[in-house]
Amino acid sequence: MDKPKYIDLRADFAFKRTFGTDANKDLLIAFLNELFRGRKVIQDIYYNKNEHVGDTEETGGVIFDLTCTADNGEQFIIEVQRSSQLNFKRRMLYYGSKLIADQAPKGSRKKWDYKISEVYVIALMDGFPMPGSERTTKYFHDVCLCDRETGKVFYEHLGFFYIELINFTKEEPELKTDLDGWLFVLKNMSKLDKIPLYLRKPVFEKLFNIAEYSKLNKEEKIMYDTSLKRKWDNEAVMEYARRESKAEGIAEGMEKGKAEVVRNLIIKLGFTDAQAADVAEVSLDFVKKVRASLKEE
Repeated sequence: MDKPKYIDLRADFAFKRTFGTDANKDLLIAFLNELFRGRKVIQDIYYNKNEHVGDTEETGGVIFDLTCTADNGEQFIIEVQRSSQLNFKRRMLYYGSKLIADQAPKGSRKKWDYKISEVYVIALMDGFPMPGSERTTKYFHDVCLCDRETGKVFYEHLGFFYIELINFTKEEPELKTDLDGWLFVLKNMSKLDKIPLYLRKPVFEKLFNIAEYSKLNKEEKIMYDTSLKRKWDNEAVMEYARRESKAEGIAEGMEKGKAEVVRNLIIKLGFTDAQAADVAEVSLDFVKKVRASLKEE
């Protein structure tokens, strides 16, 4: 079977190779500026040395820790990641909070006076909807701290951008903005054999040029193929979990069905308590009770 002409940008290695180097930082800057929709205009980014990957292969996802400089000279911090579903909201809050906490000096905080730089966390949600909310067709979420009653922004300088790629269903003729273009290629790059007419602009032409599979050297091809296989394996696990959930009646809140799904996640897939609770949408205590019953058996 012939390889697709272009690499799948949702694979960890492909995402990092495309967006994670100084030579290609103009691509990442262009994408980030579309997300801010004019609120900020990034002119330059610096890849901080504490770039890291997820805590485990299951929750992996490349993360970029960036210091950004806007057109007015202000600087702020952005963390970009290709995220998975497990413990999603809690992990996003952790990453954002850590970026703030890491700014504190080791010496006197009184002199520092909590001069915190702005922090934004950007998560590409690949293949799953926003956990814990009713399913909608919305694919772009711009989240900040606000007053629950009035909706008025409480703190402007901590923000979260969530992109539900599963909800982005626009086809090539429907692309109207550059943000549409970025989301379209993130989701469909490996299915294309040429650059869409709407995307024939310098930044996208560069993207398509460096994303050709034939441009990878031998070592890069091995790393990409391995990364892509890991992505497919993770998708298969999550699809299995979703089928189990549906088959056992979790959607109807059937206690027996919930327990059976959790049992399968533990026995067949080796999930931890936290992973099983997140996928089956049950409490951690519920999972622990199921695991205890398995030990008794």
